[in-house]
Amino acid sequence: MLDRLSDRLTDAMRSISGKNRITEKNVQDAVEEIKLALLEADVSLKVVRRFVSRTLREASGEAVLRSVTPAQQFVKVVNDKLVEFLGDERQDLELRGPDVTSVILFAGLQGSGKTTTAAKLARRLAGEGRKPLLVAADLVRPAAVDQLQQLGKQIDVPVHAIPGSSDPLKVVREAQKRAKKELFDTLIIDTAGRMQVDEALMDEIRAVSDLAKPDERILVADAMTGQNAVEVARAFHERLELTGVILSKFDSDTRGGAALSIKTIAGTPIKFIGTGEKVEDLEPFYPDRIASRILGMGDVVSLVEKAQETIDQDEALRLQEKMASATFTLEDYLEQFQRVRKMGSVSSILEMIPGMKGNVDPDQIDLDQIKHEEAIILSMTLEERRNHRLIGTSRRKRIARGSGSSVFEVNQLLKRFDKMRSMMKKMTKNKKYQAKLMQQMGQM
Repeated sequence: MLDRLSDRLTDAMRSISGKNRITEKNVQDAVEEIKLALLEADVSLKVVRRFVSRTLREASGEAVLRSVTPAQQFVKVVNDKLVEFLGDERQDLELRGPDVTSVILFAGLQGSGKTTTAAKLARRLAGEGRKPLLVAADLVRPAAVDQLQQLGKQIDVPVHAIPGSSDPLKVVREAQKRAKKELFDTLIIDTAGRMQVDEALMDEIRAVSDLAKPDERILVADAMTGQNAVEVARAFHERLELTGVILSKFDSDTRGGAALSIKTIAGTPIKFIGTGEKVEDLEPFYPDRIASRILGMGDVVSLVEKAQETIDQDEALRLQEKMASATFTLEDYLEQFQRVRKMGSVSSILEMIPGMKGNVDPDQIDLDQIKHEEAIILSMTLEERRNHRLIGTSRRKRIARGSGSSVFEVNQLLKRFDKMRSMMKKMTKNKKYQAKLMQQMGQM
């Protein structure tokens, strides 16, 4: 995500870091590079001018030019400005306690991913202990109600709909009654979108908002549309007084114009970002973490949080003990493949690891080989996965036939696994082996 912007800003940072001392000219040249990078990223011209002006003013200050490490200080200035323009601090949903039903109203243009995002948020809130009810009030787009109902089944969250109804106010009214009766603490209302902002759309959603009296009025905007998303946010904010924005398709946004402009231009904080097509692909928006990713400094906190979603502390300790005693099995190996896949795409994981972005090409990681190795392991018996020493010549032939591979490929997998297990054991005793292990894992 934001790859193009990240690459340009990283280059600008390198131009400074290569200097023994920083002068006014160095700073101006680097800031000019940043200006071009922001304009290419489709950031609003108004925002670019503010960003460049503030960065130049602070980066040219006496504290920077006389610093012992001026290059690092310059990076900090740029990072701080990015955080400021992205929204300063994380803005969470403002929901009421469980005894009172909170209402979240979703708005957006057609094709922005509004319905899917409503389901993603419902899943997230359910996982946090709330009891959400999805409300199918988009009665304009064909199959919108069916789509929400299918998503509701997938995430095990009920959907309130009135078959054949053409009145969104009636749907919302009945949903409120149901929420009170069945003790739902959160209503998430999916409303109709249009291909463009128009009066009919605004009048309808305003009427729904007046009836529902939502605690949160969330706009779902397509991050890939750049400044158009910003203008849509401003238009909706003027009529609805939005409390937040969710940028969908953020994982595909290589430019970053919407993320960097929306808070300044529309005056509305970004609360979540959509990072994929799956229902679990919704992340809280942390300005400081996104700024860190843009500058190629990684995002370890988000990486750890993703890992925690797929593995608990007891499991982590169990794996650590297995690594230390060299009892890590092919069954454990297979489980880690599956857990890593749940964390997201290879590129999204790499950009969270400091120093990896730009140094490791995700395209060089052969996902087909990983799937092939999974097939080989799945062709083994449970006993063989737990003790690969049992796998002799005849078993290797059987495993090769069952996985559609050759005996040579089975042999190679077992050799790599043995080598990795040995590296893991050494790593737990000596930290200098950690880098070697990372390299070995990449090769595997």
